[in-house]
Amino acid sequence: MNIRGNFHSELQLLKTKIITLAEMTEEAFILSIDALHNQDVQMAKRIIVKDKEIDRCENEINNQAVLMLAKQQPVATDLRMLISAIKITNDLERMGDNAKNIAKSTVHLGDNHNLIIHYAIKEMRDVALNMLKVVVEAFREEDIAILKSLAIMDDEIDQAYGKLIKEMLKERAVNMDKNQYILQMTFNARYIERFADHITNIGESIVFLVKGEAYQLN
Repeated sequence: MNIRGNFHSELQLLKTKIITLAEMTEEAFILSIDALHNQDVQMAKRIIVKDKEIDRCENEINNQAVLMLAKQQPVATDLRMLISAIKITNDLERMGDNAKNIAKSTVHLGDNHNLIIHYAIKEMRDVALNMLKVVVEAFREEDIAILKSLAIMDDEIDQAYGKLIKEMLKERAVNMDKNQYILQMTFNARYIERFADHITNIGESIVFLVKGEAYQLN
């Protein structure tokens, strides 16, 4: 295989690693909200520890991308792939941080709080997971047409977040003794909202990869 062939094999391997990182992030996100609902402090602690694996994976991908940039000095689509790889990986790592923060909230609340997790948390989670599936598929196939649904889903999450905030403010006005619960629900909704924002960023990076131009999806 010639040098160019080797380079494209490395690009494909890099792409595969990014998809694997997305799967790791998705798993952390799902488990963190499961732990929150189930008051599973031990699971939450495991998620916090496993976040280091996401960090290591991010570093490995970024180091590989930078090395390929330095060695091959690629142009056109190949250059855009490496730039996009670095940007997408950074967003995935930040998404992992949001999952970790949800797990920390579970630890903070403890395993015997007897509080009902606000229904909007699961609603936002489901929409965010659908968004993640869309961008992974778009990245795998380099198909930007399917990204059109991202803005609609991101708006759904923003609306649910706003509704939760309003309800928590009303709750705080009449139940000051639930202040910690109210804060944690607000924080967790914010973590999910940020998780979704990073997915939208990934979608925009995919548009750049395919079309070579900046584009705001929302």
